[in-house]
Amino acid sequence: MNCEVKHEEPAVSKQESVTPSGTERIHACKVYVPLVDIVETDNSLVLVSEMPGVDQAGVDVTVEKNVLTIKGTVGVEVPEGYKLSYEEYGIGNYECAFTLPNEIDRDGIQAVMKDGLLRLTLPKVRQVATRKVTVAAG
Repeated sequence: MNCEVKHEEPAVSKQESVTPSGTERIHACKVYVPLVDIVETDNSLVLVSEMPGVDQAGVDVTVEKNVLTIKGTVGVEVPEGYKLSYEEYGIGNYECAFTLPNEIDRDGIQAVMKDGLLRLTLPKVRQVATRKVTVAAG
């Protein structure tokens, strides 16, 4: 019996974040770009970001100008008396940034962290209906 499994798309692996030229990182740990799914509804954009090992206290979401930045700090440590001898998973922090369109209500952004998944809801600005202004003779 042949049990070969074929994948139409290649498996996605964690990508290490690139430090911008001319800058240095403060902490000496790896930083990865988290995997993110983006779904658009009539009223909002929903971002779901995978950050295994990160809890609510380790998440930092900021909006500065038109840039939404997500940072996740992993709290996993090697137990006392042990040393890491082999690593496949690649424990490290997470960081990514998105340029927000003008239609996003920055004050209404909500974030929920549960089981290693960060869910951000970015509500769209309600469009104001066009109003005809009557011009009076002066």
